[in-house]
Amino acid sequence: MQAFTTLDGLVAPLDRSNVDTDAIIPKQFLKSIHRSGFGPNLFDSWRYLDVGEPGQDCSLRPLRSDFVLNLPRYQGAEILLARENFGCGSSREHAVWALYEYGFRCVIAPSYGDIFFTNAGKNGLLTVTLPAPGIDQLFREVEAAEGYRLEVDLRQQSVTTPDGEELKFDIETALKDRLLSGLDDIGITLEDSGLIQDYETRRVKERPWLFADIDS
Repeated sequence: MQAFTTLDGLVAPLDRSNVDTDAIIPKQFLKSIHRSGFGPNLFDSWRYLDVGEPGQDCSLRPLRSDFVLNLPRYQGAEILLARENFGCGSSREHAVWALYEYGFRCVIAPSYGDIFFTNAGKNGLLTVTLPAPGIDQLFREVEAAEGYRLEVDLRQQSVTTPDGEELKFDIETALKDRLLSGLDDIGITLEDSGLIQDYETRRVKERPWLFADIDS
């Protein structure tokens, strides 16, 4: 996965609490196990006026003109500002895939659904947790100023506003290292490929009967 270090990104505010994973990517789109193809269906029932189905050409679908991601001022946003308990509900990794493919690289909220939070870190999506008053402040600022951007620095664990105010956030060391290195579970495992190969070689020597050709 792509490493996350710093991001200077346009912010889109989603002013709703308890946004669950079915809202992020509705159940009818979960038939694929591939990580691509979900971006056009992010928040599908909120973005479009019709009912979405897999394989549709979303460019031809009618849009809800009042939904935040359909507003011209938020096109190209890479940071999603959200309310408490974002990503609650069922444990679908597709929710993170949809957010990432749409273009979001960071979500900022007061709290998250536990499984969503874990899935995000394993797929390169940074989830920043800030206290509710700080989130309230950011909502006021982003809604008041078109083109509002934030600078997110993972190494410094900081979010910097346009006027220079720095908001610090906490993150587990293991998760921080994973994101900075751009390593998913497979990548972390492959870092020990030498040890794995040594073990397999030793295992063949110590237990050759496990690897004998039963047809010989």
